Order: sequence, then structure tokens, then C-alpha cells
Amino acid sequence: MSVQTAVLVLIDIAPGSRLWGFSRYILGKFPFRNIPGLIFCKVLGSGFEGGFSTKPSLTKQGFFCVFDTKQNAETFQQSAPIVKAYSSHANEFFVATLYPYSSRGSWSGFSMNNLSSPPANEPIASLTRASIRPFKAMQFWAKAKPAEQAIRAASGSILTAGLGEAPYFRQATFTIWENLKSIDEYAQSGAHLSAIKAAYGEDYFSESMFTRFKVSSASGVWQGKHVQIP
Repeated sequence: MSVQTAVLVLIDIAPGSRLWGFSRYILGKFPFRNIPGLIFCKVLGSGFEGGFSTKPSLTKQGFFCVFDTKQNAETFQQSAPIVKAYSSHANEFFVATLYPYSSRGSWSGFSMNNLSSPPANEPIASLTRASIRPFKAMQFWAKAKPAEQAIRAASGSILTAGLGEAPYFRQATFTIWENLKSIDEYAQSGAHLSAIKAAYGEDYFSESMFTRFKVSSASGVWQGKHVQIP
């Protein structure tokens, strides 16, 4: 059975391409039509300075795509016109190819398969997304900022990005960690644990998806940081 493969791209739009960058939100998934093997796609904005914030960034954005096979994902990453267009309009450009090994929940009704084997002592990526109930939004955001600050200070954190389909209510967080131990230590302690307990205990979300991935490859620059895996 083929393994679903995800491609996540993060971009900081170059100063001379701001209008092009804004048009990505208007066009949405239209530029991704007819891409072989593409089974799910989201065009995303980012929080201020690329973090997890109620204030949107005017330049930082990204997209998340899932393909039916590794081969289709690699072909897309290497030769798709839309990837080349983003890269040519970017001040910073980061791309990761990911294999899901643990996933629960859904995103706009789409659920990922758990077909990859768990990683040993190697980098792990995490994607958490949620549709926040409007009457729970204030409580959610009160918990979110301390959790983000804890990520930046956590041992083993390689990269973090705040993403979203819509400000305030439809949010996602993408992170990369050195290994399973480092992500578990963060997830099971402090501000993040408090936020998770509150979110699920008090029913903050109308829909959510939490996925962990093996990192096949990751390269580029995000928030001024150079990342290269392997």
C-alpha cells in the first residue's frame, strides 16, 4: 500500500512581490488544480512574524498538500510551476516532505492515514490544526501564547510556524523537533499540557487534527533560521 506523503511550504514574500503574495489568498487552491496525485490542499496565512498570533502577518504564508504517493509528492516539490512561483517571489522559502506515522481527527473532513512506521532517533514534525468555537476563542488565545513561548525555549525545537486558514478561528501550528524525546517532553509538560487539557476538557474545537510525521527532507529558511534535514 502506498504511503500518503505531505509537502509543507513556508514563505516570506519578498518586498517587491507583496501584491503577488496577497493574490495567493484570493486564488486559494485554484493554482493547485490538476496536480497529479494531490488529494488534499490548504493555502495558509501566518501570524505576526511567522508565529501563532491573533495579528496576521502581511508577508509570511504557506501551503500544505497531501499526495497519494511519495513519487507524486517528490515530482510536485521538484517541478510544479506553483512551487517555483512561490520560490521566485520569496525572501525566505522553506519546504518539507513528510510521512505521517500518527494522526487523529480531521481537517475539513479529511483524515490522514497512519501508514508510515514510527521513527527511531531522528527528526519529527508535528501539525496541529483546529477550528475554534467562537464562544471559546478568548479562552483559547489566552492559553496559546504561553504555549508558543514554551516551544521557542524548549530543548530540541528546530522550527516552529503559526499558520491558519482564517484569523482567530481556524488555526494550525507546525513544528519540527530533533527526536521523539524532545517533542514528548514539550507536549507533556508546562504551558502546552495546560493548553491541551483546557482545549479538550472544555470543548474549544468544533474540529481538530493532530498529526506526527517522519521528516523525509526539510530545507530552507524560516524566521531567519536555516534548516537542512537530512
